[in-house]
Amino acid sequence: MWKVLYPHFLVDSVVELTPERLRTLGIENLLLDVDCTLKRYALQEPEPEVMAWLNLLRDENFKLCLLSNGVGTRIGQFATLVDLPYIAKACKPFPSGCRRAFREYGFEPSKTAIIGDQIFADVMAGRLAGIRTFLAPPIAPEEEHWFTRIKRPFEKIVLRSFKLAYPDGIWKER
Repeated sequence: MWKVLYPHFLVDSVVELTPERLRTLGIENLLLDVDCTLKRYALQEPEPEVMAWLNLLRDENFKLCLLSNGVGTRIGQFATLVDLPYIAKACKPFPSGCRRAFREYGFEPSKTAIIGDQIFADVMAGRLAGIRTFLAPPIAPEEEHWFTRIKRPFEKIVLRSFKLAYPDGIWKER
């Protein structure tokens, strides 16, 4: 049961995912959650270090796609700002948004990972789509919608269980 809720990897920030680390894991494509992962919910633009990270990955020939449950116009504006393709209204935790990225952008699942800040959206969507998952802590969670904030205590329970089982922050199949 826990497998679908456990991320493969915990990171402190997306910028930890260097091209070298991603290549070591065989990852060539990234599905990126937007709100509270790449930027604060209340702001339209990412922090400069996140923008630099996106540019570095692009320069290193990684394929990137924004994958958000957000509304198309708002996510589309952000996608234009960061110059990335996007899938809005992705219906995470269902894997349909991930699968759409596989089809539309030619992402091979075995070489694709998702990074996000929510267990009950990003991690579950990635797990159900059969790809690797990275969980980052949310950026400015106090700005999130109430429906996201009510899930956070339950995520803390799952995360506590994960950290007890995998203290190094890396999930290992048994």
